[in-house]
Amino acid sequence: MQPRNMSMSGVVDLAAVKAAQEAKAKAEQARAQAARQGGGGAVSPADLVIDADEATFERDVLQRSTEVPVVIDFWAEWCQPCKQLSPVLERLAVEYNGRFVLAKIDVDANQMLMQQFGIQGIPAVFAVVAGQALPLFQGAAGETQIRETLDQLVAVAEQRFGLTGLTVDPEADPGAVQPPARPAGPHEAALNAAAQALDAGDLGGAVQAYRNVLVDDPANPEAKLGLAQAELLQRVQDLDPQQVRKEAAEKPADAQAQIAAADLDLVGGHVEDAFGRLIDTVGRTAGDERDAVRLRLLELFEVVGADDPRVTAARRALARALF
Repeated sequence: MQPRNMSMSGVVDLAAVKAAQEAKAKAEQARAQAARQGGGGAVSPADLVIDADEATFERDVLQRSTEVPVVIDFWAEWCQPCKQLSPVLERLAVEYNGRFVLAKIDVDANQMLMQQFGIQGIPAVFAVVAGQALPLFQGAAGETQIRETLDQLVAVAEQRFGLTGLTVDPEADPGAVQPPARPAGPHEAALNAAAQALDAGDLGGAVQAYRNVLVDDPANPEAKLGLAQAELLQRVQDLDPQQVRKEAAEKPADAQAQIAAADLDLVGGHVEDAFGRLIDTVGRTAGDERDAVRLRLLELFEVVGADDPRVTAARRALARALF
């Protein structure tokens, strides 16, 4: 189950990586605020199943997906399989006790959403996690299959995005509590400007903007991630991919040739290939060259994200190669 690529850059899915980082930050802020309020923020079981439409999709699905996975049930009144599937999904939403929220969308009344998701037939079930759409299944499905899919969804949401779900209170008033809004940080305007520069292809401007934030706040996670992304794209923009890969194939122990090829690997979405290439090169080099390869690998870890299981595995492999 892989997130649908929402990136506009046409290269590595930087949007998904950034969304994961932002979602984790928002989830942590929400939990912290709830703790300060004495554990507030609980929702009613009735809040776990909602009706959504084109007017409320931004608020009820996209924004909510930064707090909890949102499963979307596309249905219609005339659809007999939908009438069998929907009650199962509603029951499981309550049973999973806040690990996901179910949003029901009537396709007859929301043709635009149906087209945007590329739905050819119903019932169709998607999920949105941190703004990223994931197709789950289409057509009739047995409860065992549905449970397996949902288990995988909530695991991905927790491991990759830090979304541990909502607190459910059976005595809470339905709809009475809304997820806390993300407070604007001191560098919000600068980070927004940097992200806009990155999206517009102004890589030099994005690099400088992120560096300006890090001067004041060296540990800012969004600025560190954005800077790593912008610097990666800046490094590869003038490369000749065919020539780079030719040199890397001919010179397996050449640190700079392998570093350039690893950058292209990552930009192309081949994360394991990029990591494996540099780890192998660490084993073939020594001294300053080995250190240059190691440092580039650490920079690529920043692009993908420290909590990504591929980074965790690569860190272990790097340690073995070094020691």
